[in-house]
Amino acid sequence: MGRSGLFACSVVVSNPFSPGGATRRGAVMLLLVLGLVLFLGIHSLRIAGDGPRAAIVARLGDGPYKGLYSVLSLAGLVLIGQGYGHALAASGMAWTPPTGLRHLALLLVPIAFVLVASAYAPAGRIKRLARHPMVLGVGLWALGHLLANGETANVVLFGAFLVWAAADYAGSLRRAPQPVAGPVSPKGDAIAVTVGLGLALAFILGLHQWLIGVSPLQ
Repeated sequence: MGRSGLFACSVVVSNPFSPGGATRRGAVMLLLVLGLVLFLGIHSLRIAGDGPRAAIVARLGDGPYKGLYSVLSLAGLVLIGQGYGHALAASGMAWTPPTGLRHLALLLVPIAFVLVASAYAPAGRIKRLARHPMVLGVGLWALGHLLANGETANVVLFGAFLVWAAADYAGSLRRAPQPVAGPVSPKGDAIAVTVGLGLALAFILGLHQWLIGVSPLQ
């Protein structure tokens, strides 16, 4: 999807690869990593089972737990956004993706959008086959961006989300091997495909450029 990321920041870094720039690169990358640890960590409580989350809820209460969960998630997102914007400008390239992988990303990411949309649509065959479509969609989204972007900051960002999604999907399957047990409706699939592909097309044609600052077609 081009030189893209989860958040966009226009950052001017003076001589990031000078000796003094090495310290700056480490600091901004640390900020990104801390944000990822906080955001993905708080979303990983159920990977090993419901025990850790249940214990925290029992100690804090449901309301305070949800409040703390939201605050920590937001703080993680802020750190990711700030750290990613600076790290992208300062960290350089980890590898150079071939053109074919960029094209593959343009296929994977729309599928990811359909999967995420199916998580909120009425149960259909897509949701039944994917079983946990939200997490699977996040994984495909991360994989597509990881294949298309070789900057070190992008490798760290999307690699972390991909590893998290794989672990969370495996944990979700252990907890609920087949969460869609009842009848399914073609309506759910139609909604997921229409909304998912519609959003993907909007991102490709300009929304990604507007939000992130880079066109996925570049």
